[in-house]
Amino acid sequence: MSIHPTADFSGYAFATAPLDRADALRDDPAALAAHWPQARVLVLDADGTAFADGAGQPFTLTGGELGGGPGTAIFLGLDAGQAVFVIEASALTVRAPQRVDLRQAALSWPAADAALFCYARGMSYWHSRNRYCGVCGGAVAFRRGGFLGQCGQCATEHYPRVDPAVIVAVENRGRLLLGRQPNWAPRRYSVLAGFVEPGETFEQTVAREVFEESRVRVRQAHYLGTQPWPFPGALMVGFCATAEDDVPVVDGELEDARWFSAGDVEAALRREHEDDGEGILMPPRISIARSLIIDWLRRQRG
Repeated sequence: MSIHPTADFSGYAFATAPLDRADALRDDPAALAAHWPQARVLVLDADGTAFADGAGQPFTLTGGELGGGPGTAIFLGLDAGQAVFVIEASALTVRAPQRVDLRQAALSWPAADAALFCYARGMSYWHSRNRYCGVCGGAVAFRRGGFLGQCGQCATEHYPRVDPAVIVAVENRGRLLLGRQPNWAPRRYSVLAGFVEPGETFEQTVAREVFEESRVRVRQAHYLGTQPWPFPGALMVGFCATAEDDVPVVDGELEDARWFSAGDVEAALRREHEDDGEGILMPPRISIARSLIIDWLRRQRG
């Protein structure tokens, strides 16, 4: 198998306008404290929902409005010189007009804000799952702006991590392989995906996951792009692939998997504007799954 990055593959959320992560500042508590009064502070609930204003847009505060210093806030980086932190809502007495799920937010927020809150969610989730050491059970204290956890008992160091997963548009003779899980919205289908296991390359994961879920054999896979997906902490690695002339057979994880024509996919996209109540529906436009499908359809139509 081969990997060929595609520069023009885009269209999904959470992957734009990265911050300057300013790694050197993480080791300088005095500098972080100096940045705090003018810093932008994002607020997230434990479940990952974000503080929002009355219009449903990002509700953020400055360090000066909160007072004190960074404390337990996680330093995310610099945005045009302004420091950005995230803090858990439970640590504050501040109230916000409403809370917004980040997947919903990505539909209406500026792309840069959605990507920033995605990053914040990933770090906040990692903190919430690493309060105690996985080696000895001792309490973990965070330093380096929240990017290093150290056990107070055995001194083991813990670093932020994500779980890589492949997601793939599999084609055969002008057809696209789509499946659905039983807990999805009715009639929704998507491309196949699965987590990388130890000792695997991404390409090997593509072949294994597609075969496990559908009994379809992948011949070749090409890398297209990645999407951070902090629900709770994945990195989706997108591929397109070609497959053998196999009939899809589901194994229980999926309730259905089938080959669909370009016409089927175009009809599904039209249903988003005028639903006939029949036929399949596509994944939401914020997801890399949707971009993989659109990319496949574009190639089919030349």
